[in-house]
Amino acid sequence: MSLSLKPISDSKVTEAIMPYLKDPRLVRELAYVNGKWVNGNSDVAVLNPATDDIIGHCTQLQPLQISHAIDVADQAFPAWRALMADERAAILMRWHDLILEHKEDLAILMVLEQGKSLSDARGEVDYGASFIRWFAEEGRRAYGETIPSHIPNAQLATLREPIGVAALITPWNFPSAMITRKAAAALAIGCTVLVKPANETPFSALALAELAERAGFPAGVYNVITGDGAEVCSVLCQSDKVKALSFTGSTRVGKLLLEQAAATVKKCSMELGGNAPFIVLPDMDIAAAARAAVDAKFQTAGQDCLAANRIFVPRARYEAFLEAFAAEMASIKVGNGFDDGVTMGPLIFRQAVSKAQEIVDDAIAKGARLIAGDQSQAPGPNFFMPTLLADVTPQMKVFREENFCPVAGVLPYDSIDELIPQANDTEYGLAAYVYGHDIRHIWQLMRGLEFGMVSVNSVKMTGHGIPFGGVKQSGLGREGSRHGFDEYSQIKYYCLGAMPTVSGS
Repeated sequence: MSLSLKPISDSKVTEAIMPYLKDPRLVRELAYVNGKWVNGNSDVAVLNPATDDIIGHCTQLQPLQISHAIDVADQAFPAWRALMADERAAILMRWHDLILEHKEDLAILMVLEQGKSLSDARGEVDYGASFIRWFAEEGRRAYGETIPSHIPNAQLATLREPIGVAALITPWNFPSAMITRKAAAALAIGCTVLVKPANETPFSALALAELAERAGFPAGVYNVITGDGAEVCSVLCQSDKVKALSFTGSTRVGKLLLEQAAATVKKCSMELGGNAPFIVLPDMDIAAAARAAVDAKFQTAGQDCLAANRIFVPRARYEAFLEAFAAEMASIKVGNGFDDGVTMGPLIFRQAVSKAQEIVDDAIAKGARLIAGDQSQAPGPNFFMPTLLADVTPQMKVFREENFCPVAGVLPYDSIDELIPQANDTEYGLAAYVYGHDIRHIWQLMRGLEFGMVSVNSVKMTGHGIPFGGVKQSGLGREGSRHGFDEYSQIKYYCLGAMPTVSGS
């Protein structure tokens, strides 16, 4: 499918999007609070990163409006938590079904504002919807537990209760799925939510709000607040009524939010940066390893916390791997996400391109070899061509930083015992990839790698049923799986003692 947008020259920008959607009502430029579409007193332009065209404007709520949104979510909480789990599940499943019914429109909106390929956008819509189904069903199994009593004539047990209003701060790289992964868990357990999407990608979030309204969420239960990131987060963190804060984004911002949330002792879950190692074992087929490494590195143009940043290869097979990786990388088609055959889109904004080039320049200045990556072939100013660097060392930015761009760094190793501390030499601890067959080496790495998730012989590791999250400075808590409820609930213990018998009764 090829889809080109006509040039946008006036402020009625949604008119340039609507003709390409089956349901134009999905295009919303206002915030969604208490079941109503709300305007702020300013707006920001939303750009298509592939073309730099303005595709819309999104309203910016002011602090008093954000405080009002918190109030209505707080007021809606008692009635929402009082519903039976089945009743909440029924609304969630209507939301799920509507999302899949409007999958193509949601994917088009995502390509326009985020830049990923249309096939990737369709996949994200499916992925995001899967969390809603999972938590709708899992909400019926949010069990407490009974405790063998050490107190005579007493029954001891626990209940799992919703924590209250949950603020969900989501990123631009997965503008739909990162919302549903958080919101579905919070809503299913009985919380009300305030979603703060990235200003670069608000339309996916607002389209989800439109479908949530159609699904029948009561007013105040599901809200989307748009505005200046720092300003919104400040109000959310200062409010005593916001009981839980979930954030996906950089480690730097996550630390700032933890500091701000400490004053009100919120329950915080943080899905932060990553610097994933991709480890090729000595017995692995080199061609298969190269294909997998390319897939792991260049998903979402490298703008993915799971992207493989540092690729470790046995020294004896090092040059053969570089050759195979470069050949596999050459098959990536870079361009507008609507164009046929495109597998990698632009970076989200111009500064990301500058950072990518800075990472490459730093590595070359410190002795890395540039194997492939001709930036003169980039189809636009926001694009960065897939790049392969060899002979990477720990002193280079490509090794130390979460680069969030399509730059792969490869380095050789001599032994597993040497490899493990080198792979762990990072402040991050989100995900790691291991490719090979020797179970002794696989087990040694699975236990020795300091990462929250280790994927063996599979690039795909995420899904609704797995506990997604990291260790070290990659975050706190888990999303997805039954553990996803932990971030939005609290355990209440009760001791039910028997009343003493009254004499003569």
